[in-house]
Amino acid sequence: MLEEKVRTALEDVRPQLQADGGDVEFVSVDAAGVVSVKLTGACGSCPMSQMTLKLGIEKYLVKEVPEVTEVVSV
Repeated sequence: MLEEKVRTALEDVRPQLQADGGDVEFVSVDAAGVVSVKLTGACGSCPMSQMTLKLGIEKYLVKEVPEVTEVVSV
């Protein structure tokens, strides 16, 4: 159930990343609410990727899915 909510929320974020040539792939979510994702395309090599991850993806997921506590890149 939590995984499904996270995947749905990531679909909302994906168009903004794709507009800049990047993307995000869901990897996993653990019992503590830590979501692991993989940034791909332009996002994978961008020096600003950690800001995108924390201030964009994580902020949105925590707001949309309260069970999420953190988002990390693998």
